[in-house]
Amino acid sequence: MANSFKIDINADLGEGLNNEELLMPLISSCNIACGGHAGDEETMQRVLKLAKHHNVKVGAHPSFPDKANFGREIMSLDPGQLFDSVLSQTIDLYNIAQREGVNINHIKPHGALYNLASVDPSIAKLIINVILSFPENIKLYAPYNSVLANLAKKENIEVVYEAFADRNYNDDLTLVSRKKDNAVLHKKEAVLTHVLEMIKHQKVTSVNGLKLDIKASTFCVHGDTKNAVEILEFLNKELPVNGVEVE
Repeated sequence: MANSFKIDINADLGEGLNNEELLMPLISSCNIACGGHAGDEETMQRVLKLAKHHNVKVGAHPSFPDKANFGREIMSLDPGQLFDSVLSQTIDLYNIAQREGVNINHIKPHGALYNLASVDPSIAKLIINVILSFPENIKLYAPYNSVLANLAKKENIEVVYEAFADRNYNDDLTLVSRKKDNAVLHKKEAVLTHVLEMIKHQKVTSVNGLKLDIKASTFCVHGDTKNAVEILEFLNKELPVNGVEVE
């Protein structure tokens, strides 16, 4: 079957699981934790080297500075403090990437920061200002029709719409809370069905069975999903059979 769709598959890496060597050959872009919720200079450098070796695009994955909660809880920070933290995290990765001869392709906020920026204009603008602090044209990975994506486009930032291969969606297109049992998809066949519906029909089925409009060209499989390698191997095998090329 001729390939009629092209997508990117991304994963969040450098988060302390040390599974990057298994994941990197199976993805086309990565989001590297840069000290907020996980990661340090050593992990950033190690993952950057792996990404360069496998020709995988590199993104910064900043978060609320909260390793205790893995960046998955909203922190009440002064806007200036939060901006300084997110910018500092991104600069740390950027500087190591420069030394390794790797370009930063994109920024993708992590966890609670990603979810909040998707709906809160002030947090979205903060992320946008971080991107605009760099001389290069750095892309933004963000959800379709989110506040973050729409504001970024107004600032002429290139937005790559992201959807989640291994996560369920609520009726309002937000992600089901990880506190719920049905938040994460683990069965590889279910993940494939989920992804193909989004690619081919630009729809996603919510947990309540609603068919919601969605657009995405990059799909995230979380590095900390327990069977992430199995899911990625299955997607890499089955997507081409279904007319989808990963690039």
